[in-house]
Amino acid sequence: MKKTVPILLLNRANVERFFAARRQGSTRAMRDASRIVADVRKRGDEAVVAWTRKFDRVTLRPAQFWVSEAERRAARRSVEPSLWRAIEHAARNIRRVAEQQKPREWSVQVERGVRVAQRVTPIQTIGCYIPGGRASLVSTLLMTAVTARVAGVRRIIVACPKPNTAMLAAAEMLGVTEILRIGGAQAIAAMAYRTATVPQVDKIFGPGNRWVDAAKRIVSSDCAVDLLAGPTEVLVLAERGNQDWIAADLIAQGEHDPDAVAVLVTSSEGLARAVAEAIETQLGELPASNPAQRSLRKSGTIFVTPNRTAAFEFANRFAPEHLSLPDRTAVPKEIQAAGSVFVGPYAAQPIGDYASGTNHVLPTSGWARARGGLSAWDFVKCTTVQQITREGLRRLAPVVRALADAEGLLAHGRAVTRREKEGAKMRLGAGTHPKRVGLRRTGRNVGKRERL
Repeated sequence: MKKTVPILLLNRANVERFFAARRQGSTRAMRDASRIVADVRKRGDEAVVAWTRKFDRVTLRPAQFWVSEAERRAARRSVEPSLWRAIEHAARNIRRVAEQQKPREWSVQVERGVRVAQRVTPIQTIGCYIPGGRASLVSTLLMTAVTARVAGVRRIIVACPKPNTAMLAAAEMLGVTEILRIGGAQAIAAMAYRTATVPQVDKIFGPGNRWVDAAKRIVSSDCAVDLLAGPTEVLVLAERGNQDWIAADLIAQGEHDPDAVAVLVTSSEGLARAVAEAIETQLGELPASNPAQRSLRKSGTIFVTPNRTAAFEFANRFAPEHLSLPDRTAVPKEIQAAGSVFVGPYAAQPIGDYASGTNHVLPTSGWARARGGLSAWDFVKCTTVQQITREGLRRLAPVVRALADAEGLLAHGRAVTRREKEGAKMRLGAGTHPKRVGLRRTGRNVGKRERL
């Protein structure tokens, strides 16, 4: 009988087929998302209603987009105490990690007369996309909204196609009051470009399926986005380990999305066979409707590697969202690209998804080669501030002129030369001083000062 997850050699041909299949899925999604985004830009609320009816099979009027205060309060009253405590616990850990991530303001004297500082200001209005296929992900609201609050963001717009009781209760806990019951590429477009009902945001956060991911790519030229966080990816690197635990992690990530990618790379043929058997058994214990049934059959793979070097090279090229190292006590120096790493046999990946405090909004599609997961940094702007005195100008003007001359930018050099000459005149009491601006007297209001 054919196994759900094939066991293949980690050779060049199999690796290239793996990455080619990985690229195929995004082409159709980009085409579909482009149509949806363009339609929302053109028709606004009318397009959001139409696409929501088509994809979510829900008919909404624009007046019904927003979740009411009564719904949020009812959700808070009805949530089980045990779930409320779990939400509080997870939020506390996420907050602790985010506090450590916050960038700091600083000021340094680079040299005499030259002081440079960093100013940290939160983004004003953000949009948080919360996936809501079978159930809305309360954990994603915590990951985005808690981190945003730590960073100082004041206005949070949440978009979720099917907000459930747990998510609405968590929103009430966090003081998030603006919740849209729309999803998909149409929600991303609405937040990016504004409709009559949906406000425009400064930056969009959160994971989603291929179409949400594609929509974020498309709108990113006009509205900032956090990162590409599409269908889940997991890679397990192990030479030995508990086959049932490894299989459980692969399946757990596979149930996020039918397009999720779950891979084991091992040098042990015995472990490969044992994990493949465990996957069969554990999938048999899940409902046929669980997305893991489809994703493991579609994209699940077990590679047997000839050596560790090949395994590490594959891992760095894959740059997985989740990387599990169940038989190690530290991350090998050879590993250069992963969104979040789970070290040791007890580091089950769902712990990072929910409760350890690390953020589960993580880079996919190879983006982990260039950045890590969502953090407090993503919700603020770090602005450099420069204060230059006359002494600073004197010291740096020759440097600026030399570099400006080398680049052929004459006006750059003259901008500092003019200041040098005028400054010299001012020291000698010659020439004219810069005109005083900001206040003036007016004939109408004698004795009063009026700002220009």
